[in-house]
Amino acid sequence: MEENDCECWEETSDNEVCVVDQNDEEDYYMSGFMFKLQFRKDISKARWNHEKGMAEVVEKKGKMWTTTGIVRNGNTYCSIEETLFLAEIGALQLLDDNDLCISLNDIYELVAKEKTGCCWELFEVYRHLKSLGYIVGRHGVPWTMKITKVKNADITDDSGGQGTPRRNAAMDMEPKQESSIVDLFNNMEINKVRPDFDVYLPNRKFKKSCPGNPSFVLYLTRVCPPSKAEIEDLERQCSSIPLKFCHVDHGRVSFFSFDRMELPILP
Repeated sequence: MEENDCECWEETSDNEVCVVDQNDEEDYYMSGFMFKLQFRKDISKARWNHEKGMAEVVEKKGKMWTTTGIVRNGNTYCSIEETLFLAEIGALQLLDDNDLCISLNDIYELVAKEKTGCCWELFEVYRHLKSLGYIVGRHGVPWTMKITKVKNADITDDSGGQGTPRRNAAMDMEPKQESSIVDLFNNMEINKVRPDFDVYLPNRKFKKSCPGNPSFVLYLTRVCPPSKAEIEDLERQCSSIPLKFCHVDHGRVSFFSFDRMELPILP
């Protein structure tokens, strides 16, 4: 199989430890490096919910929550990749049902079990993109179900910016039951051919209630390069939004995309 006009780039980061004294993560994100540890004055707190496979934020500190976590019924929930990333950089303390701190090793084990819609390779991709300043969310999971009135507009961003039809009125569509969150996260099949992340460019004015379309949709491929059938299936799901692929090999995250693919003509 030949690949024509293939765009490919690789980026890695080697820094491990950084001691800082700051509350705002924007400067950290824009630095373009990934650090394993930061010391902060104010730390957010969240409580892990095994049933939902997510962490419910109980105390918010800093501006990072404008681009992290989904909002349901007035509560903010973090996926396992968001939880671990924030815990690694010292921005979040994860608690159990008894309000005891859950260690990083225990959070790593939660990822390793692959029961929360995330595997270790996906977390490495998430961590890498966040360290570069990108805004990253699970594909197909709306940031919020709340709709606000937009002048001269007749679309909504319930699907995280995919532009589904709606009435031009101010209304709240947050579900009364939280089971929908569990369905979106816990029932995700990691090995199913579907996009993994919606990725937005760094944006200080980003709003969960109106995120717009992502800059690109990202899919983690276990085989590099992916098959033609796999690419065509994903392209159909992404519609007009650019599709990019990523591959993780021994901690090295590579990103690539295809403009055209052709099979060789066999004799």
